[in-house]
Amino acid sequence: MRFVTFKRSGQSAVGIVVGEEIVDLHAIAPELPTSLKSLIASGIPADLAARASAAPASARLPLAQTPLTVPIPDPGKLLCIGLNYHDHAEETGQAVPSYPPLFLRALSSVADPGAPMIVPKVSDQLDFEAELTVVIGKRCRHVSVEEALDYVFGYTCFNEGSVRDFQKHTSQWTSAKNFDQTAPLGPWIVTADEVPPGAKGLQVRTLLNGNVMQDANTDGMIFGVAEIISYVSQIMTLEPGDLIPTGTPAGVGMGRKPPVWLKPGDTVTIDIERVGQLTNPVVAEA
Repeated sequence: MRFVTFKRSGQSAVGIVVGEEIVDLHAIAPELPTSLKSLIASGIPADLAARASAAPASARLPLAQTPLTVPIPDPGKLLCIGLNYHDHAEETGQAVPSYPPLFLRALSSVADPGAPMIVPKVSDQLDFEAELTVVIGKRCRHVSVEEALDYVFGYTCFNEGSVRDFQKHTSQWTSAKNFDQTAPLGPWIVTADEVPPGAKGLQVRTLLNGNVMQDANTDGMIFGVAEIISYVSQIMTLEPGDLIPTGTPAGVGMGRKPPVWLKPGDTVTIDIERVGQLTNPVVAEA
């Protein structure tokens, strides 16, 4: 299933994508929670997909004409993994890490599907990063690699916009990774049963104005999904709705000669096989 969050009469609502339509869950299952995070935590009814497929026309909205928001607008944690593809480590001249590099993003840095990515006033070095993102489905702590995939609800797309000159200011990445509205996420969450275990073997691409910039495979990860979850769960409790972007492959703008930065007027698409496409325009900060 593909779950989305959208606006209905000014309020957030949850839906399931069926073909080219969104089925409003409130219309077919009013007893369910009205936020996707709460729905994940409470558990998905076994018959929900069948109910969505049989939904009447009155419960359906056209997908292309319905503005979507970040699928989980209120995650407890947005935990990013850096330097997690062998080819990206090579293009940046960095050593392959022994453990997953972990950092946090603020929600103010996240943008909705279709919303503008903002080039900040203080820099012209906004870069793109295509990232498969894990959505945690169950509370977990100290889980083994063998058990870790049992705690995955699904996956979504992330464009982890990074302001590269600020990234060089210090050894920490927080400033470069937290400019307002630089990181689109979505457009939906694909449940884990729709992709191979651990999202292995999936193509990950970035298209800038239609031109392919990144083209890789999740098999190129240094740390797989199960290893990441197991490692992070040693540090902190993971909870339903937590989001873990898993790093980006080679082909980012700063690795090119000359560098390629996002500029106002651009359109950037993150395309992850069997997960979806996330497209956003680029604008200058007002």
